[in-house]
Amino acid sequence: MNRNKREKEYYSLDVGDSTFTVLKRYQNLRPIGSGAQGIVCSAYDHNLERNVAIKKLSRPFQNQTHAKRAYRELVLMKCVNHKNIIGLLNVFTPQKTLEEFQDVYIVMELMDANLCQVIQMELDHERLSYLLYQMLCGIKHLHAAGIIHRDLKPSNIVVKSDCTLKILDFGLARTAATGLLMTPYVVTRYYRAPEVILGMGYQANVDVWSIGCIMAEMVRGSVLFPGTDHIDQWNKVIEQLGTPSQEFLMKLNQSVRTYVENRPRYAGYTFEKLFPDVLFPADSEHNKLKGKRGECCTSLSPSYASIPHN
Repeated sequence: MNRNKREKEYYSLDVGDSTFTVLKRYQNLRPIGSGAQGIVCSAYDHNLERNVAIKKLSRPFQNQTHAKRAYRELVLMKCVNHKNIIGLLNVFTPQKTLEEFQDVYIVMELMDANLCQVIQMELDHERLSYLLYQMLCGIKHLHAAGIIHRDLKPSNIVVKSDCTLKILDFGLARTAATGLLMTPYVVTRYYRAPEVILGMGYQANVDVWSIGCIMAEMVRGSVLFPGTDHIDQWNKVIEQLGTPSQEFLMKLNQSVRTYVENRPRYAGYTFEKLFPDVLFPADSEHNKLKGKRGECCTSLSPSYASIPHN
């Protein structure tokens, strides 16, 4: 089949409980993950001659909230160009008219795994540091553009076997200018900053808190603040980090402040108690590291699976 024909023709394939209707340029579809916003398949793109990830957005126009998320994700992926942010390769719909329009497919770079899987691996100091550095570079770029991601978690951070890292899933991202109007129901609970948990106005630094929680999880091998609900989440934070200052409490609305002030007071743990030296990985053998630059995480299998974190 010639390339021009493949550009315009579609075919359908059942993937789990969903049907993918994609351009014929995309072949060998295989499911690699699913999440709240859709199902993701790997595929081979005959035009680009490379493997890609295709995300079918889950009923993007069922209500205004879903529509805004789909639009937001598309706009941000199209506008943001950075080596640590997932790249948008194509977007299409198989429907021919506005009246029929209901499906949106986003084609992205295919990575090897998400950070959930990497956290379970034994990484040396250099690799752990490099992954953290790339997270910070990607978020710094977003913040410089006035964008707050708002939903950073291990399943939204993907890596390749050579240790390169990219941030994805911008369905909840917002521009910093709307900070005071933002909903607290963002960011998977374990990674929520105190401002989000307590319903305060917040800024870009909530993403830095999330990265701190992710880094802690990479070092400790377990979630730092595994709250069962938003109240338990807050209790987990203050038990480990201590009761916040009076200055912080004065920023809360009266009812929330009363609750927080009536909780038992905690001194918090020292850094050494939370992160004893024994938890930190040893340095690599530098010659060995240089010899295996392309083998950071060679046991990783391609996956965008959104492993649930409540």
